[in-house]
Amino acid sequence: MIGTGILKGMAVTARNFVGSYFEKDRLITVQYPEERTPLAENYRNFPFLIYDTDDAEAGLRCVACKICEKECPPQCIYIIKSEDKKPDYMGKPQFYPAVFDIDISVCMSCQICVEVCPFEAIKMDKVFELSRRERFDALLQRKSELSKSNTYYHSICPTEAAEVDAKLAEAAAKKKPTPRPPAAGSTPAAGSAPAAEPTPAPVT
Repeated sequence: MIGTGILKGMAVTARNFVGSYFEKDRLITVQYPEERTPLAENYRNFPFLIYDTDDAEAGLRCVACKICEKECPPQCIYIIKSEDKKPDYMGKPQFYPAVFDIDISVCMSCQICVEVCPFEAIKMDKVFELSRRERFDALLQRKSELSKSNTYYHSICPTEAAEVDAKLAEAAAKKKPTPRPPAAGSTPAAGSAPAAEPTPAPVT
């Protein structure tokens, strides 16, 4: 019948129009900033650095390998490697970034820096309210502003953060040296208890 498709389309339009006034999930207007639409876990905006423990400087995962700086398409990441080292999450001495800047006025939120990082040190944030009056220096975020705790990472991306923690824990467990059993005929170490002598069998 001619016009059946038009009638079906109008029915769908009418149903969505009426539903937008009565169904909470279909309301098209959010009274921002008093009301905010929840962001999906895979939403990404600008990068940030993760640190473990309570010390943002000592617990920073970044080791200043500069892979993210080299792979960044708009070249908005600037890193200066430290001259000394600090222990990382596995206790291994590592370099750290003396300077770590990201120009978010240039950042295109491509997430390439996250994908190439071998230390799970940089992730994508959900913060988007970063407008400033100045165009250049105010949009240059430095290490102190970029550093956020692993607890914060868990609050915005709980599923992904749990997977990352499990991956790092597995890597740390593989790095731990396993104690080797003493070789046969070797002399026991000083201070260790002597081996017990065998008890003779009773004479019948």
